Amino acid sequence: MTTEDALLSCRDRFPILESTNYLISNSLGAMPRDVEQSLAEYARVWASRGVRAWEETWWTMVADLGDLVAPLIGAGPGEVVFQPTVTLAHAVVFSAFDFRSGRRRIVTDAMHFPSVLYLLDGLRPEGAEIVVVPSDDGVSVDTGRLIEAIDETTAFVNVSHVLFKSAYIHDVAAIAARAREVGALTIIDGYQSVGTIPVDVDAAGLDVYIGGCLKWLCGGPGAAFLWVRPELRNRLAPRLTGWMSHARPFAFETTLDRRPDAWRFLHGTPSIPSLYAARPGLEIIRDIGINAIRAKSMRQTAMLLRLADSLGLNCTTPRDPGRRGGTVAFDTPHGYEVSRTLKSREILCDFRPGAGVRLSPHFYTRDDDLIEAVHTMASILEDGSWALHGRSSSPVT
Repeated sequence: MTTEDALLSCRDRFPILESTNYLISNSLGAMPRDVEQSLAEYARVWASRGVRAWEETWWTMVADLGDLVAPLIGAGPGEVVFQPTVTLAHAVVFSAFDFRSGRRRIVTDAMHFPSVLYLLDGLRPEGAEIVVVPSDDGVSVDTGRLIEAIDETTAFVNVSHVLFKSAYIHDVAAIAARAREVGALTIIDGYQSVGTIPVDVDAAGLDVYIGGCLKWLCGGPGAAFLWVRPELRNRLAPRLTGWMSHARPFAFETTLDRRPDAWRFLHGTPSIPSLYAARPGLEIIRDIGINAIRAKSMRQTAMLLRLADSLGLNCTTPRDPGRRGGTVAFDTPHGYEVSRTLKSREILCDFRPGAGVRLSPHFYTRDDDLIEAVHTMASILEDGSWALHGRSSSPVT
């Protein structure tokens, strides 16, 4: 059996694939069949054990699940803890910095995910100087320009490992090397990377890495995660905190005595159902292996680009496979309407302004799925059927 066949043998573990051409894993990974059983287990434990569930199972889940993520990012046991969202995880780390004296500069780029850019902008009243490096082509961000912006006044650099619009992969190792030269930290958003490309936080010299299970890890919403370099932990004391970061949380002391380990970045009560839902996807990714997933992703994204070229469709995605993540964006006319038409035909994709229609194959995707999607897109443009699916009030599509 070839590696390709081995990956496709996982298809029956994802119910939606029975009826849908699912090309939207960059936004929401397909739900593993075992999630239903896992959530039923949550309900059973709550129903039968009540409050005892905390001491028996629930209390350590934020770290237990973190140990499933750790090998995917090159981290060690006990180094990763779960957070409710990637945005909140960033906010926790950002709250550990004081911009009123000393280092005030934060370096980011214009292609970063807006939710985090909003957080960074909110640091200006605290004295932060935000330097936003532009993109010249709407696809990539020049590494040299970003590195030039990092100086001795820089507190940290915060960028996405893989850009959400174009799937461009930042050279985070080069960025981190420059940051270390001047004593700055690197805080990397790996939401679009973990689960589709190999990540090694130690080899890249990173300080903080944040990601989530919603997308490529097929874990659903409410399950994000945070890694902080162990030697750095005690230098960071987040103001956005809570009782789970206390060394003795059930003493209910009125003064915070922070834990020295990764738990010091926790805050309030975690979303336990989300952690149950996230486990099956993480186990599947672990069993398949990220290298096999990356190899297939590189082959299928290249296939999408060839199909686009053959049909005269423009793509806003890096051609260099080493700089391309798991998504190919098609910058077609009437892109939003085209995406709606594709979805009406059970070809699930999405549309993002400035990028286009995004198709994201994953380890469970067949080559035929890609051929169907791209040829259908070309047909929709040719016959004008996109006009039947105009703008709607949907907050997602």
